[in-house]
Amino acid sequence: MHALTFRADDGEELRVWRHGDAGPAIVFLHGWTSSHLEWSPFVHELEARFRVFRWDARAHGGVAPQMPAVATAARMARDLDAMIDACDLAGACCVGHSMGALTLWQYVRDYGTAKLGRLCFIDQSPKLVTDASWDLGIYGDFDAARSARFIEELRADFAEAVLRLIAHGLNEQARQGYAANTRGWQRMREALRALPAEALTACWEDLVGLDLRDAIPLIDRPSLLIYGGRSNFYRSETAHWIQERVPGARLSVYAEANHSPHMMDPRRFVAELSGFAAG
Repeated sequence: MHALTFRADDGEELRVWRHGDAGPAIVFLHGWTSSHLEWSPFVHELEARFRVFRWDARAHGGVAPQMPAVATAARMARDLDAMIDACDLAGACCVGHSMGALTLWQYVRDYGTAKLGRLCFIDQSPKLVTDASWDLGIYGDFDAARSARFIEELRADFAEAVLRLIAHGLNEQARQGYAANTRGWQRMREALRALPAEALTACWEDLVGLDLRDAIPLIDRPSLLIYGGRSNFYRSETAHWIQERVPGARLSVYAEANHSPHMMDPRRFVAELSGFAAG
């Protein structure tokens, strides 16, 4: 493993972990409130065949930003472009989970696909907030009023608000685990309390304002869509909506998985991603 850093165009220093010395490159982009550690279960098997890169996005990884810029999707897309150049990653297979998928869609909208190789999107909607014409966002009924209340909850108690967002959705097992306050939920609470809440709340405010539906038809790279059949946030129609608009996209549904299907079935994920990334 090699720990690297690169500077974004505003001077922010961002961290990247590299594994493997040969083969095609895979770039992992984690979800909101997460870090490069999200991808740790897969590194050992992948680094034998691929060069693996996993970053801590701006404001993530437990590190407060050095620069005043908010970690918006547009800002993180610019950071990704800088990372591609700094680490010589043109043509890499990029994998985005949740916020990472939003970052990739924003990148496609802002920069096109010339520097991108294959693309993998994990359990995300291009528009989180629902309205009268869009019910494929969070829960299917996370409208502007509900979104505004959640932001108020983040400011009052960041960790507990995030846990409730995960628990009070479409996955009954998550609801039961939160109500029982199992050790897994306790560990998540402890980890969330250590994060820079103000910076991550500002990031979330940007994410819920996004509408990246127009970026989906711009994707002209081989694409793999991985969705959880019991996602906390999105119904199956969200995945099919995206698949219908990306030419040749392959959809893989992990029937029993939540919002993190790659974590629920790591062996399947590694096998599918390895075959996909190798072309």
